[in-house]
Amino acid sequence: MRNNRAMTPHRVAVLALDQVVGLDLGTPAQVFSTARDADNAHYYAVDTCTPGARPVRSSAGFRVLPDHGLELLERADTVVVPGVHGDATLAPVEPEVTEALRAAYHRGVRIMSICTGAFVLAAAGLLDGRRATTHWAYADRFRRLHPHVDLDPDVLFVADDRVLTSAGVAAGIDLCLHVVRTDHGSQVANQAARRCVMPPWRDGGQAQYIERPVPQAPDTSTAGTREWARQRLHEPVSLRELAGQARMSVRTFTRRFRAETGLSPAQWLLHERTDHARLLLESTDLTIDQIARRSGFGTTAALRQQLHQRIGVAPSAYRRAFRRG
Repeated sequence: MRNNRAMTPHRVAVLALDQVVGLDLGTPAQVFSTARDADNAHYYAVDTCTPGARPVRSSAGFRVLPDHGLELLERADTVVVPGVHGDATLAPVEPEVTEALRAAYHRGVRIMSICTGAFVLAAAGLLDGRRATTHWAYADRFRRLHPHVDLDPDVLFVADDRVLTSAGVAAGIDLCLHVVRTDHGSQVANQAARRCVMPPWRDGGQAQYIERPVPQAPDTSTAGTREWARQRLHEPVSLRELAGQARMSVRTFTRRFRAETGLSPAQWLLHERTDHARLLLESTDLTIDQIARRSGFGTTAALRQQLHQRIGVAPSAYRRAFRRG
């Protein structure tokens, strides 16, 4: 946590290897650069490095011309390894890379991977005995190459102490937003998410985004109704009211709502109320009972049950962990 503008930003080193995935490479800089304090000062400083500061090829047909070599990892607070494309996951990792990653970890640095970057962390021995994830399409290959890793291909990201891994492609954004939320709370993470035009939190795992892609239907979107509901989280809101606000039948509204969000209206409302309660826990002095009412749960018991089910902690414990002075 850094509330003093004069303090040095958290240093993030992005380690790009040959055949780096273009989107993965740009994700840390994009997300972390949007995390700012009330004076618009950056919480993070992001730089890119490669072995020997050499150019590397990306999977998108361009070359990466870095400003730094592996010595950047010696000054970093967080190291991010983006994914590598296709058969590059089978290529041996250079010894100098594995040594630099191990040295950073043993120095207390937070280590992250996006997508198939988990193959690099596993090759360095940083995932042995840990729970981790990677892109679902590479799960079988990962298990064959790294049987000592507890791979979970169904989640968007895994945070195992100081080693964090994300699933495929866009899940790297989810992981970076999670890190911002952990470092600076929901308000900063939500602001960063809005700048990235992303939801601050996506529930569920990878499969839901493969099997139910979100259709583009701007003329029949339920987005306006969702915003209407967000302004009334403290009130009881029925499915019939939501459908009426959207000028649809209940059946049509439910079908379109699920197609656009991947959730039923009731599930979505529950998640929105939980996120609002988390924000109030972090940013206000309201009592737990007041927060339960203002977020639409009505009672402390209902809030406690939902928060424990969602993130595994009680409201008071969450406030102690995430409250910012």
